[in-house]
Amino acid sequence: MPTSYNRDVEPHEVRTYSKLKSKLTALTEQKHVAANEKECFQMRMRIFSFASIVFISTAVASAEDWPQWLGPDRSSTWKAEDIVDSFPKSGLKVEWRIPVGLGYSGPAVVNDKVYVLDYVKDSGKVVNNPGGTSKIEGKERIRCLSAEDGKTIWEYDYSCPYEISYAAGPRCTPTVADGKVYALGAEGNLTCLDAQTGKVAWSKDFKSDYKSKTPFWGHAASPLVDGDAVYCLVGGPGSIAVAFDKETGKELWRALDNEETGYCPPTMITHEGTKQLLIWHPKSLNSLNPKTGQVYWSLPLKPQYNMSVTVPRKQGDFLYVSGIGDEAAWIELNGTSQPKISWKGKTREALFCCNSTPFIVGDTIYGSDIQSGDFIAVSLQDGKRLWASKKVTQAGRRDRHATAFIVKHDDHFFLFTEKGDLVLADLSPSVYKEISRFHVLEPTNEAFGRPVVWSHPAFANQSLFARNDKELVRVSLKK
Repeated sequence: MPTSYNRDVEPHEVRTYSKLKSKLTALTEQKHVAANEKECFQMRMRIFSFASIVFISTAVASAEDWPQWLGPDRSSTWKAEDIVDSFPKSGLKVEWRIPVGLGYSGPAVVNDKVYVLDYVKDSGKVVNNPGGTSKIEGKERIRCLSAEDGKTIWEYDYSCPYEISYAAGPRCTPTVADGKVYALGAEGNLTCLDAQTGKVAWSKDFKSDYKSKTPFWGHAASPLVDGDAVYCLVGGPGSIAVAFDKETGKELWRALDNEETGYCPPTMITHEGTKQLLIWHPKSLNSLNPKTGQVYWSLPLKPQYNMSVTVPRKQGDFLYVSGIGDEAAWIELNGTSQPKISWKGKTREALFCCNSTPFIVGDTIYGSDIQSGDFIAVSLQDGKRLWASKKVTQAGRRDRHATAFIVKHDDHFFLFTEKGDLVLADLSPSVYKEISRFHVLEPTNEAFGRPVVWSHPAFANQSLFARNDKELVRVSLKK
């Protein structure tokens, strides 16, 4: 049976409202004793000005949040102020460390709360074999923690046996939107909870509700909330992609049919004024009408091992899509009509991403190459490599899948590596320039015979929030 725990904490919004109410009451009382109409007008303006200041301050604070995978708009961009432009020689300040269970799920941070999924194993052995699965018994947990000290505010768990490859916990980052948390577990349990209390609003079980087959490496596509809908990769007959009403969980539409679901999170783009929902399953990249599920266009793109993982990156009128097996393409969009491939990547020339999402600046794309383990810069004009470096991940000569998660801040980049290092660097078409490096976490998981941490961090509250499968840590990045 599902269980929950809740610590009685006064919500941030309640504290803000109480302060605002007290101030407005005081100002209103002053208004009532004003000597003339001019003073009344001045008092009303003071009330309006104060309310505006509070509203603007709250909006600025929320702009610091990291409410979902890859950040506020899934652009891998952090817009915080007063952030370090190099690390102190003594190292960065660790604000706190707290124990967590197994998991690849990255944290989300909203309104001074941290949301993260983990797994408490009761029995079985996790064997990270890319060609096989592990059977384990245990519980998936959805946890809400205080960003200030890491203490538990609430948590919700449910029994969830695993039979997947790399079975060390949930993969998806929770999505926080409009007071709700949307969490998708590795076996297809989608849960919507109240962000303040942890009370369950609604839930779905993809295997029983849609007759879906859990992907070989588990569900890894973080839910996307846009407008009134939450979009998920589900699986099952005619339901690769499903849109749910975000308040009730009612199905709005289902679309696409394929034997394998894939792992690429739903992605929303706007092109020529029209929103398109991109769904990449192992056979094709598809553009859908997000309101109806109608397919605008479909383009065959077939990575090896059904590993459609990396989200397409849009730049102007083009998309970059890449995966394992020399599957990389620079695609020219054509409104909602069929696009065309401008060029396809060649072996040992283009960038082939998988575990992490690449980043485009101008005519150059940067990212971790799955084949070589190098961090690479590629020209988008012709798909040829400009440079390759092992300095970022410090990978060995044969370390395939070496990974660094990329987040841009101002003119610099934060790179969180699979060794648990946070790197501050400059990236340009001509060179990789490392500014600072700090070891944040031990790589407590394992892949291809080496220790790794494969969890995307969050950047919020002038801090880094990162986890492995033993602890979650907050590190200050305040200047």
